[in-house]
Amino acid sequence: MATWTMAAVGSDPAPTIPGSGDIHPERWPQVPRAIPLDRATERRIDRLLAKMTLEEKVGQIVQGDIASLTPEDVRQYRLGSILAGGNSDPGGKYNATPAEWLALADAMYAASMDTSGGGKAIPVLFGIDAVHGQSNIVGATIFPHNVGLGAARNPDLIREIGRVTALETRATGMEWTFAPTVAVPQDDRWGRSYEGYSEQPQLVAQYAAAMVEGLQGTPGKHGFLDARHVVSSVKHYLGDGGTTDGVDQGDTQTSEDVLRDVHGAGYPPSIAAGAQAVMTSFSSYNGVKLAGHKPLVTDVLKGRMNFDGFVVTDWNAHGQVAGCTNERCPATIDAGIDMLMAPDTWKPMYESTLAAARSGELPMARLDDAVRRILRVKYRLGLFDAGAPSRRELGGKFELLGAPEHRALARQAVRESLVLLKNQDGLLPLKPGARVLVAGDGANDVGKQSGGWTLNWQGVGTTRADFPNAESIWEGLDKAVREGGGQAELSVEGRYTQRPDVAIVVFGEDPYAEFLGDLPTLMYKPGDDTDLALIRRLKAEGIPVVAVFLSGRPLWVNREINAADAFVAAWLPGSEGGGIADVLIGDAQGKARHDFKGKLSFSWPRRADQYANNVGQAGYSPQFPFGYGLTYADAGNLAALPEEAGVSLSQARPGVYYARGAVTPGFRLQLRDAKGASDVTALPARSPERRLEVRAIDHKAQEDARRYTWTGPAAVSILAAQPQDLTRQSNGDVQLALTLRVDAAPQGEVRMRLACGDNCTAAVPLRETLTALAPGQWTTVGVPLKCFAVAGADLSKLDTVWSLEADAPAQLSVSRVALVSQGQAERTVACRTMK
Repeated sequence: MATWTMAAVGSDPAPTIPGSGDIHPERWPQVPRAIPLDRATERRIDRLLAKMTLEEKVGQIVQGDIASLTPEDVRQYRLGSILAGGNSDPGGKYNATPAEWLALADAMYAASMDTSGGGKAIPVLFGIDAVHGQSNIVGATIFPHNVGLGAARNPDLIREIGRVTALETRATGMEWTFAPTVAVPQDDRWGRSYEGYSEQPQLVAQYAAAMVEGLQGTPGKHGFLDARHVVSSVKHYLGDGGTTDGVDQGDTQTSEDVLRDVHGAGYPPSIAAGAQAVMTSFSSYNGVKLAGHKPLVTDVLKGRMNFDGFVVTDWNAHGQVAGCTNERCPATIDAGIDMLMAPDTWKPMYESTLAAARSGELPMARLDDAVRRILRVKYRLGLFDAGAPSRRELGGKFELLGAPEHRALARQAVRESLVLLKNQDGLLPLKPGARVLVAGDGANDVGKQSGGWTLNWQGVGTTRADFPNAESIWEGLDKAVREGGGQAELSVEGRYTQRPDVAIVVFGEDPYAEFLGDLPTLMYKPGDDTDLALIRRLKAEGIPVVAVFLSGRPLWVNREINAADAFVAAWLPGSEGGGIADVLIGDAQGKARHDFKGKLSFSWPRRADQYANNVGQAGYSPQFPFGYGLTYADAGNLAALPEEAGVSLSQARPGVYYARGAVTPGFRLQLRDAKGASDVTALPARSPERRLEVRAIDHKAQEDARRYTWTGPAAVSILAAQPQDLTRQSNGDVQLALTLRVDAAPQGEVRMRLACGDNCTAAVPLRETLTALAPGQWTTVGVPLKCFAVAGADLSKLDTVWSLEADAPAQLSVSRVALVSQGQAERTVACRTMK
C-alpha cells in the first residue's frame, strides 16, 4: 500500500492562503499518486475533449436519477452518469427483479453510446448505494452495517466484503457504488451513525483502505478496476460525523486540526489505495457548505492529497451552497466539484450550467478539468471497451446474488461483530437440548435486522418474501436449537405453550436512514417501555433472559441490561441472522461453537444525555468504553447499572411530534375513516376506506414531508404510546404548529383536534385560515393550546397529540408538527373551537 506523510504541525504558523480562510493545505497529509498518470490514456482524453461540444461536456458533469429520466434523456443530453437513489427502482418497484435492473442498465448504456444524433459515444457511469452489500437488489447478500463491522476489528474481512459487494453489483449492471462511508461519528444522536465504522479515527483509516481495495482491487496488481470490481466513492467529505448536536446535514464547528486528524482520517489511506471518486458532504465546516468549500475540495483534496479522480456532490447538496439553488450552482463547480448529483433537477441544472459556461461564468478550464477527471475514471475502468452491462463478464450472473460463499462471509461478519456486554452466571452459551422461547419484534424480521438502506432508502415496508437469500434471527436460532436436540418456540409477545428453560428477546431500533434517524437524546424508545416490560415479565416468571439488541448506535438501555441475564449488542446484522445462533447456542458438549470476538468501536453511554464521544478528551467516562467486549473466558457478571437516564421524556421528545419525515419515537401515525383506522408503516398508505392517502414528498430535504389527499371524510392523527401532559405549556402562549402547504384548497371543513379519549376531545376549525393561504407555498400555522383546553380537552392526559380532519376533498402537505412559542408561527388561528 502507498504511504503518505503528515505535514509538521506545531511549528511556526503557516501563512494564510488567499481564499482558504482557516484552512492551511500544507498542514494536511501529502499523498503520493496511487496510480501514475498514463500518458496514452491522457492523450485519448485530450483527443476526445477536443472533439466534444460544449453541450456534451456539460452533460458529462450532470448526474440524474433513474426515477426522473429516461434512456432518451441520456441520449439527448449526453449525460455522463446516472444513479439509483434509495427509493428509485426500475418501474418504481422497490422489489424489482435483478433482470429488470440489468435491462435498465443496458438501456441507459445503449442510449449513451448512440451516435445517431451526432453525439460522441461516451459510456454512462451507473452509481448506486451498495453500502452494505448490493442492498437495493432483491436476493443480494446483505452485510452488517458499518457500525457492526467496526466491532469486528478485521480489515481482511472488510476487504472481502468489498470484493463480494463488487461482484454482486456488477452482476446487476452497475459499475459504481457510493461507498465506503469514512465518517468518524462523534455524537451518536446522528441518524447516520451506523454508517460509520467507529468513533476512533485510527480504526476508520484502517478500514477505509481495506474497503476501497475490496471494491476496486489493488492499484498495480492484476484485477484493479476490471470487470469484477467497481468504482468506490469515499464519503462524505468532510466532517459529516462531527456536526453540532449530531444534526444531519448540520455544521461541524471545530478546529482545522480536529477536522484533519479526526474527521479526515479516512481520506489519505483511501486515496493511497486508489479511490476513484469522493463524495462531498451535505454538511458545513464552520458555516461553509462542503459542496462549495474550495479550500478543502480543490486545495486540500485535489492539491495536497493528489486526488486525480472526480468529486461528486450528494443528493442536490449543491442547492444548499450560498447563492445556489437545486437548479443552478456554478459556484460548486468553481469550488472543485466535478459531477453534480442533481437527481430530480438534472435538466434545469444542465441548462443553467450550459448557460454559465457560455457566458464565461463557469471557466472553460474548470469545466474541461472536471470532464477530464470523469473520463479518466471511465478509461481506467475500461468502460469504453466494456460493451453493454449484460455482455460483460458478470452481467446477468444472478447466481452470484446471495451465493453460498457470499452468505458464509456475511455470516462470519455477523459472528465477529457481536459484542457481549453482560453474561450473568455464565448463562451463555446456551446448552444443547434446551427449550428456548424466542420473543421480541426483531426476532423474525429480516428488514428490521438489516436496517436502513435495504431495498429502499429507509429500509421499511419490506416483507419476508423480499429476502429469498436470507435467514431471520429466529430461523437461525430455531435450526441451531433443533440440531442440538432442543425445542424452540417463536412468540413476538413472549407467550408460550410450554414453559421454556430460557428466553431470547430480540428487540431494538426500527429501520431509518439519514436525518430521519436523528435523535434528541440517547434514550431508547422514550415513552415506550414495551421491550423492557417483556423482559421483566419473563424474568418475573423465573425464566432466564438473553437480550439481543438491534441498533445502529449505542443507546441508553441500562434498564434493559439490568433486567436481562445476558445482553448482546448485535447492531444491524443484515441477511444472515444465523450468525447470532452460531455464537449463542453451544455444541453437543455444551461448549461454545464460536466465541464472542466483537469489541465496541463506539463507547456506550452511561446516561441518555451523554451525547458526544469526545474522542481523546479527559473526563469522558462512558458506561462501556471503546474496546469493551466480553468473551466466554471472561467473568460476565455485571453489577446493577444506574437507571437514572439524565433526561426527562420532555427532553427526549422536546415538543416535536413529526419532523424530517418521521414521527418522534414513542408516537405513531394513523389514518382513520368510517371503516376504521390503520397505522402508517410504509408509504404510500391509505385509510381503510381509501378516503385518505399519504405519500412522501420533498420540502427542505429528500422525502422530509408528507402529502395528504382527502377524497372524503377522514383524519390523520399522531397517537402517543403514553398519555401526554401539556397543561404547563397551555398555561403559557405555546401553540401546536403545522408547517404546511395547501396543494388543493379544501372543499369542506378542516379541523385540528386533540383528544384524550372519545369523550375528551376538542377541535379548532382551519378551513378559513387554509383558504386564505397562497397555494403552493409553505408556511407555519399555529393553534394556541389554550384553545383546546377552553373547549374541554383534558391536556393532562392526551393520547392524540395532533389530528387533522377533513370532511371533503382537500390536499395538504405537512413537513413538521411541533409545539412552538408565540410568534414562531407565521399565522395564528383564533380560538374558534368545536367538539
